[in-house]
Amino acid sequence: MGTFLLVVAIAAGFYMAWNIGANDVANAFGTSVGSKALTFRQAVVVAAVFEFLGAVLVGAHVTGTIRSGLFDPTLLVGREHTLALGMLAALIGAGVWLQIATHMGYPVSTTHSIVGAIVGFALVVLPSHAINWGRVWTVVASWVVSPIVGAILGWAIFLTLKKLIFNRPDPLARSRKVAPYLLFSVFFVLCLSFLYKGLKQLHLDFSPVHAVMIAAGVGFVAWLVGWALIRGNVPNVPYAKSLGQVEELFRHLQVITACTVAFAHGANDVANAVGPMAAVVSIIRSGAILPSVEVPVWILALGGAGIVVGLATFGYRVIETVGRKITEMNPSRGFSAEFGGAVTVLFASRLGLPVSTTHVIVGSVIGVGLARGMAALDLKVVREIAITWIVTVPAAGVVSVACFYLLRVLL
Repeated sequence: MGTFLLVVAIAAGFYMAWNIGANDVANAFGTSVGSKALTFRQAVVVAAVFEFLGAVLVGAHVTGTIRSGLFDPTLLVGREHTLALGMLAALIGAGVWLQIATHMGYPVSTTHSIVGAIVGFALVVLPSHAINWGRVWTVVASWVVSPIVGAILGWAIFLTLKKLIFNRPDPLARSRKVAPYLLFSVFFVLCLSFLYKGLKQLHLDFSPVHAVMIAAGVGFVAWLVGWALIRGNVPNVPYAKSLGQVEELFRHLQVITACTVAFAHGANDVANAVGPMAAVVSIIRSGAILPSVEVPVWILALGGAGIVVGLATFGYRVIETVGRKITEMNPSRGFSAEFGGAVTVLFASRLGLPVSTTHVIVGSVIGVGLARGMAALDLKVVREIAITWIVTVPAAGVVSVACFYLLRVLL
């Protein structure tokens, strides 16, 4: 039975990772594909490299047996088989809900899905007071915090770019003056994101001062490279062609941000699949419930591979929604949304605010659309996305409970 349960756990973990790739990787590539900075095929290739490297190199090598401290696993000592089945049910339940949302083309939070799934199964095997409801409500609060902050920053960044570049009579010349500072800002923020979030599993405990100094150094190098590449006379070209060349600049910037977000996503969100799977593997091998478990490299690789396969086979639906259906994208708008999302996640992480990367990116896209006027948004799509966000936690919980009872009968 142990071997069979192990096979089921591996299959469930891969299934969850597949659905993470199909739904959540649109965070990194939705605006890039929507703006035509990358084709879908190019996005899959880039994701295959950066998502997989992020998952394997700096993924969650040590993870808590219960995702996000939702309940104390020692309450199930003596009922190890029940906990193993519960983790399997949570993986399958969250995966099923993600697949449903992906089929409809709606971006939802994978973290919210796995949290809802774990709480659902926990409620049927433990008393309700055993649940860390403070943590659950913190997750729910992020539904409000994330899109609002993301929308404000996406809106502000795009309006700033319009004022500095696009509303000027000489946008190409202005972009050449602004570009080195944009490069500094991008690399400064992305470097801080790596130090604070993308590489957190390496336990590189930089002080805030040292992290800022390192990021500023990287940003300064980017500034020098940008200045060296674009110095010289600006060709005299028609206004329309000038705008096209400016958008080409933002296309390159957008690819840079997408690669970085993909690496960080692989490093962090693979835990949503491998955490519960590692808990099941640990219980099968040790017969005990441990507070934390080592995650073997093969499990990280399995999660990374699942994410890439999910994007390649099913990710186009959510990418279509994020990149095209909410509002029309071009490289400068896509860059504003991605950069606004990166800044939001960075500062929220440092301040300890509960944010969902999915909600932040969608909020940033909405903010960019609002900067062009309410008519630029498809409010029907926005409303439908909001509804799926509201029902994610309870829906994943209900599916998880159904899976738990089914697994208990079968196994």
